[in-house]
Amino acid sequence: MRFYLESLGCPKNLVDAQGMVRLLEGMGHEIVNGARQAQVLVVNTCGFIQDAREESLDELRRLAHKKRPGQVLIAAGCLSQLWGEWLIDQVPGVDAVLGTRRWGEIGRIVAELEAGKTRRQPSRVALLGDPLPAGSVDSAHSRSFARHGATAYLKIGEGCSAPCGFCTIPRIKGPAVSRPVEAVTSDAVELVQQGVQEIILIAQDTTAYGRDRGNRDELPSLLEAILAAAPELRWLRLMYAYPGHVSRRLIAVMAGDPRVCHYLDLPLQHAHPDVLRRMKRPADVERTWRLIADLRAALPDLALRTSLIVGYPGETEVEFQALLDFVGEIRFDRMGVFVYSPEEGTPAAGLPNPVPDPVKAERRERLMALQQEISLESNRAQVGRTLAVLVEGQGDGLSVGRSYRDAPEIDGLVFLPGQAPVGEMVEARITRAMEYDLVGEI
Repeated sequence: MRFYLESLGCPKNLVDAQGMVRLLEGMGHEIVNGARQAQVLVVNTCGFIQDAREESLDELRRLAHKKRPGQVLIAAGCLSQLWGEWLIDQVPGVDAVLGTRRWGEIGRIVAELEAGKTRRQPSRVALLGDPLPAGSVDSAHSRSFARHGATAYLKIGEGCSAPCGFCTIPRIKGPAVSRPVEAVTSDAVELVQQGVQEIILIAQDTTAYGRDRGNRDELPSLLEAILAAAPELRWLRLMYAYPGHVSRRLIAVMAGDPRVCHYLDLPLQHAHPDVLRRMKRPADVERTWRLIADLRAALPDLALRTSLIVGYPGETEVEFQALLDFVGEIRFDRMGVFVYSPEEGTPAAGLPNPVPDPVKAERRERLMALQQEISLESNRAQVGRTLAVLVEGQGDGLSVGRSYRDAPEIDGLVFLPGQAPVGEMVEARITRAMEYDLVGEI
């Protein structure tokens, strides 16, 4: 049977999508690039925010509208988990719903649909929290990575146990569950054997790794295990580190092996203690200052990334100014800024004093304008340095890649005149800086 799969949303979704592809191919099914050639259509949906939900619904409706007799449509992923069987009512033409952590059942669902069982049979709806049928694939132990060229995302855990007031992830993904060390290191070894140069560790909170097993600082041990098992790995990158969980031991491991990228994604969300309390986030801003000082002392060339939310309910101009001042003083190398949007079922959705949309947009513009200046200054400091660059593409006499300072898709690029081998690392001397990107010479 031929199948078509489209994945929407974040890299964590992409990991699950590629896991489904491996399972279906292992059963003898064939992936195709277009929906018209497939008997099975799969959309791995995103349900994180309203825009993502609308994109997922639009794609499901598009495929449902174009379905031919004999084709079946499966809605998988976050929106499926959030809405369950109700999604079938929202999108006539959806034949099955597969929630988060249940992607290992994709083969069973396809087999049932292929056998032509009735559309509303309960086994067509598989959600987090439902009992696993006998013989189901356990996604925590199965291979859990997504490869793109010489880079791969490697998932080390699923779900989140943080109480953030604005976030739907715990409802969608459930509490944090860490994958076994042996499963993660096995994936890492396989990826390096396939020629992967960069492994990016991802989870909703990578620094929560092991806490569900009672180990409050297991991530450093996981890094050491990966580095020992895969000595030929060039870069190991950490994403999504909760600020209160970054330990001194983790900093020491990052500083102690040059294969660990001196890069950290530290989503802080805000910098005024009152806003952070309303967010149900760590509100000790002085502790954050000390953490960043410790990181930069141990890793002087650290590229520090954060994400922030503006327009949270009740955010005053004084609170926003505190955020501006904080960003201006810390001087993050990379930053993403999001406008708050209320999510049904979250504590924040019921908070008083919503910030008007025009004010939210204006605050985001002011913060991004400041960050653009900081980013340019940070990039100018790289001029004259020699950096390893992972080459990802060529065209028009240029090679394009990334240094350790940039994660894929969300950060900048390095442009190099000439034809460098795609998928390989080259040494480049940086000659020019732009707001977000660099130019260098091989």
